[in-house]
Amino acid sequence: MTKAVVLRSGKINKDSPMQRRTLLSASLGLGALAGLAGTSEQWSHSAQSGPEANDGLLLHTGSGLAFGTTLTIKLLHTDALAAQAAIADALQEVRRVDALMSLQQERSEVFQLNARGVVQAPDADLLQVLAFAQQLSMLTSGAFDITVQPLWRAFSLASASGRLPAPTEIAAAKALVDWRCVVIDAQQVRLRKAGMAITLNGVAQGYAVDLALASLRRHGVQHALLDTGEFGSIGSKAHDQPWLLGVGHPRQHETLSATIKMDGRKVATSGDYEAFFSPDLVHHHIFDPASGNSPLELASATVLAPTGILADGLSTAFMVMGTDRALALASQIHDVDALLIDKNGKVRKTSSFPVVQT
Repeated sequence: MTKAVVLRSGKINKDSPMQRRTLLSASLGLGALAGLAGTSEQWSHSAQSGPEANDGLLLHTGSGLAFGTTLTIKLLHTDALAAQAAIADALQEVRRVDALMSLQQERSEVFQLNARGVVQAPDADLLQVLAFAQQLSMLTSGAFDITVQPLWRAFSLASASGRLPAPTEIAAAKALVDWRCVVIDAQQVRLRKAGMAITLNGVAQGYAVDLALASLRRHGVQHALLDTGEFGSIGSKAHDQPWLLGVGHPRQHETLSATIKMDGRKVATSGDYEAFFSPDLVHHHIFDPASGNSPLELASATVLAPTGILADGLSTAFMVMGTDRALALASQIHDVDALLIDKNGKVRKTSSFPVVQT
């Protein structure tokens, strides 16, 4: 069996919460492809064949920048021009989501909502993601909450001064956290409390995976692997061989905790290592809305789900919920599996999590 090749999806810094390093790795069985970084307005492309490829197909790879990191698309196709067009359109879908939901880009609707407290005539994709976020908040009893952005701000401002926020600062930020105070309809999105702010970092990249894969399918692509910081796949990497992903250990970065085969579901990982405010990783970018601090039990949560947005959102929610509650919820949702690693390195997973036996 082909060994997984580690491909990092991006570097993290505390000033850019949209960046994600999922510690997932891709195994193509067709050679490791590196140095494929593009820009937000351009992309790179290469093609190569290999003995394990599906009959008559070449591997085509494109990459670019979105969500503050490098995203890549790898697909198998007989026609180079058709492959290039499919890659370009899929990347454009990802960039469109980024431009709409970015915290940093002033023209994004999320930026405008946070700055003004209201957005008129919101984009249909924003409405869909916000509606999903509210459903996930209800499903997780508030463990998932897009209004935790004031907590991020409090910790970021304190970190800039080389400290953690005082309890009074955390309490003031926590008072602005309540997903039920986001009012959504087709005419406008509004935040009920002055000073509230949202972040879609826990769902936007997964949603981008869903749109990009749909775009590839419209182009007739039957075999592809997509990495936006979350993963999605179509078909297989080679004849009778699935795409493989390695789940990296959250502390031992050259060690795989598991190798899984992609079965058509989407994969997302959240972890305390992605962006943190204290070197012991006690304080990091994921916040428990109930406490105003970071959850203390888990180091990482990897989720497989039918859609990217669900995998992305649940990976964040499961970090907050902890092992027992997360596994209980996963068992109740059709086609959802999870692998959870606590801060002591203990691994627990759902019974049907698709680990490849090596």
